[in-house]
Amino acid sequence: MPMRLGTPFPGLEGATEWLVVDGPPNIEIGRPILIHFWAVSCHICHETLPNLLAYRDRFVPKGLQLVSIHMPRQEADTDVEKVKKDIQEFGIHHPVAVDNLHRIADRYQNQFVPAFFLFDTEGHLKFRAAGDRGLQNVEKKLEELFAEPAPSQS
Repeated sequence: MPMRLGTPFPGLEGATEWLVVDGPPNIEIGRPILIHFWAVSCHICHETLPNLLAYRDRFVPKGLQLVSIHMPRQEADTDVEKVKKDIQEFGIHHPVAVDNLHRIADRYQNQFVPAFFLFDTEGHLKFRAAGDRGLQNVEKKLEELFAEPAPSQS
């Protein structure tokens, strides 16, 4: 059963390795969190990365915390050098966890790549989606999270 909306942020423990950063990022509840699962052998993942990176460039300066989780789909995907090559090629400069044992994926009850889990400022799952169509809705949900509060009517 997929992770239910409203589920508290389950953390990022279990990575076999962290890339781009020296260790697990310090995720703060109080700021939106976007967790992105992908794999080097996933064609759709490669097609959607430019859009994801555009969202990163637009929303991270506003407070979004973005972490990508490399979730291998097959034995060949566990080659970390392939992951590093994709990071270089696509210009990924946010934290990337290598989840070769699927410990993080299991915690998120995730079986798909690409997949997206968006947590609100209270650390509760607000939205989840998978595939290229799922990514199409991520931007809308990010815009909702970063919307200015309606002016009070007094």
